[in-house]
Amino acid sequence: MPSRTERAARVAVLADSDTRWKWGVLTARRITAESAANEDPQGFVLRGRATPTTRQLAETAVSDTAPREVTGTEFLREVRDAATRGEGYDVIVLALVGGTVRAMLHGLAELPLERRPVLVTGYVGVVYEKLADGLLLRHGADVVLANSRHDAERFRAVYEGVGADPDAVVEAALPFLGGAPYAPEPGRDTLVFAAQPSVPGTKAERSYVLRRLVEHARAHPDREVLLKLRSRPGEHTTHLEEFPYQKLVRDLSVPPNFRLVYGHMGEVLDRTDLLVTVSSTAALEALHRRIPTAILTDLGVREALGNHHFIGSGLLTSFDRLDRGAVPVPDEEWLARQGVGADGGYEKAFDAARERVAALLAGPALPPVAPYYTAETAGGYLPGILARHRLDVTAPEPRESGVRRVVREAARGAYRHGVQRVAPVIRRLGEL
Repeated sequence: MPSRTERAARVAVLADSDTRWKWGVLTARRITAESAANEDPQGFVLRGRATPTTRQLAETAVSDTAPREVTGTEFLREVRDAATRGEGYDVIVLALVGGTVRAMLHGLAELPLERRPVLVTGYVGVVYEKLADGLLLRHGADVVLANSRHDAERFRAVYEGVGADPDAVVEAALPFLGGAPYAPEPGRDTLVFAAQPSVPGTKAERSYVLRRLVEHARAHPDREVLLKLRSRPGEHTTHLEEFPYQKLVRDLSVPPNFRLVYGHMGEVLDRTDLLVTVSSTAALEALHRRIPTAILTDLGVREALGNHHFIGSGLLTSFDRLDRGAVPVPDEEWLARQGVGADGGYEKAFDAARERVAALLAGPALPPVAPYYTAETAGGYLPGILARHRLDVTAPEPRESGVRRVVREAARGAYRHGVQRVAPVIRRLGEL
């Protein structure tokens, strides 16, 4: 049987939302050897509140092969059984929230594998909250990808500051940057607002943003104003959306040059002349392509909004200024530190990660997973994280009939409805 260095690496991606699925697949391709770069990794999505729909998965446009929906325990069994068949995974990309990464690290460490896979994780976008906690939950992976020089420095500082090994941090970039450089077209004037599910969070703030967009469209009848949405009503993404713009817009009279759009962000950016957002990662996609970009300050520059990340970028502005025709000019030094290809180095951005993965694959058997959060360092925190995921590979595997599967899917749909629709209503009633 050929060794791991004599064949293309067998790669698996485990994701918990549509955006992390996109990040995981593209990351897997960029960090593996050229012989495997064009092959689809084996894909899995976790069953839960943010499990993407078929439409959401297709809209990511990263793979023609649909991922398999699994529980955490089912994924661990797959890893174990694949190794037993002689088809074990060489690299596993954990495209998950921090707590789930820690739980999967624990579960993978418990598997009786002759040689464990290289474990890779990271972030799908701008890291603007829970920096320390999120990083420490991810500690123990062999590679923790940072999307920029700025992030790599912050990540290493956190690990070193608590006495954790920082060697796993590898500077890379967002894997989905790309597309043709911005080229204005005569007669085209399109403003795109990139919406986020949870930023801003309140109904009043979201209504304000929507009203200002509509007013901007009405004041500029020759400009097309598009509100780019992440998901359709009833669908889930990384964060819950309590007040969808689709519902809020029903209370407004909108001009004909204002409309809602869906679809692949890259395709929307192909026709964008000004990208406006509060703090969406779409801003980095636009900046990479040199599309004029604006970060709103109307609701303040606040950590809760994430727009504080753009301090020093030259991009912070307001609707009043946009209404007057102002267009921010980005700071070149800031761009270079954010890994958006401003210095022309994007094509080499994943070289270090690829080299590290190759070295780990070619070296001796990897040591046991050694995360920072253990029963000794976080005895009052870690048990709750692991308990929420209830990973037990040794438990009897349930045999599921067709009827049971249909019932389970219906129950999951009811759960999603309760989380996204009923629970927010109950919380609002409780505030009265």
